[in-house]
Amino acid sequence: MQEKEMMNDVLTGLKSSIANYGRVISECDDENLRRTIQQIRNDCEQYQWQMAKLAEQKNYYQPAEKATDQQVQTVRSQVSPGGAGGINIRTHM
Repeated sequence: MQEKEMMNDVLTGLKSSIANYGRVISECDDENLRRTIQQIRNDCEQYQWQMAKLAEQKNYYQPAEKATDQQVQTVRSQVSPGGAGGINIRTHM
């Protein structure tokens, strides 16, 4: 197996793990366990970021075009708590 394939496999596995940690966190009732899993997910995300940057440096990966400040602001307003697309917990309780 070539290095590029191995890196791709690792990145794919990390993406899957990050998604799974998110599901576990959302269903976790024990606050201490929840925080522990959140930290594991954060560490996994950091490792995935580092691997993606390494793959990019080796020309194994071409990232999408960078978002403009306006695009970032639009997404932020749509998904932030209380925003147009976000969930305001107080109104759903």
